[in-house]
Amino acid sequence: MPALLEIIDHCDSLLEIAGVEDYCPNGLQVEAGEEVRRIVTGVTASLALIEAAAGTGADLLLVHHGYFWKGEAQPLTGMKGRRVRALFAAGLSMAAYHLPLDIHPELGNNAQLGRRLGFAGARPVAADGLLWGSELPEALAIDGLVRRLREFSGREPLLLPGGSHPVRRVAWCTGGAQSLLDRAADLGFDAFITGEVSEASFHIARERGIHFFAAGHHATERHGIQALGAALAGHFRIEHSHIDIPNPV
Repeated sequence: MPALLEIIDHCDSLLEIAGVEDYCPNGLQVEAGEEVRRIVTGVTASLALIEAAAGTGADLLLVHHGYFWKGEAQPLTGMKGRRVRALFAAGLSMAAYHLPLDIHPELGNNAQLGRRLGFAGARPVAADGLLWGSELPEALAIDGLVRRLREFSGREPLLLPGGSHPVRRVAWCTGGAQSLLDRAADLGFDAFITGEVSEASFHIARERGIHFFAAGHHATERHGIQALGAALAGHFRIEHSHIDIPNPV
């Protein structure tokens, strides 16, 4: 049975967290045990996910959205106190990987989205690794991309059309990356996919002629953490299961 800190060290190295400036601490956030035989992965360390993971007898909960964000109140009281108390009561350690999991070239949310949507040659197109892009071998009609996103996310994506042109070059960044729409337009992409939308996105898409798709923050960030959990299960020969707590946002 591998030690908790052995698994965390492996994750920290695999995702190269030391080189990423983030809005929260990456790695182990709550240490409630010493060994791990079963991992549960999920998107956000909500109380519902903690209770579901505890019900499986897991020793380690791996999430994309953990705790201790910049600007967030730090005392372990109220909602956060209840979450942390539930972790310790279950002997369930918790680790979170945010931006390092978004940008990882194989396991990351952006890499997983590109692979699952069938975007050949998917790659980062910005130095920080957050914005990804692909040049499609054939032009894709707008409704064709809507269908792919619907199948990928299990929900109807929000489309803000930037005209009637088909998609030849598509860019994306999972989660709440609507602010990257302008950068995608600057780079000449026909469409941009992310999770969330802002009021300004409507005007930017229309005036800059770039199709904007919001497919859901949660929906676009389910697959990176699953890929990480599966990789750890194979490497350490331990059990892994993913628990999806539905979220319409």
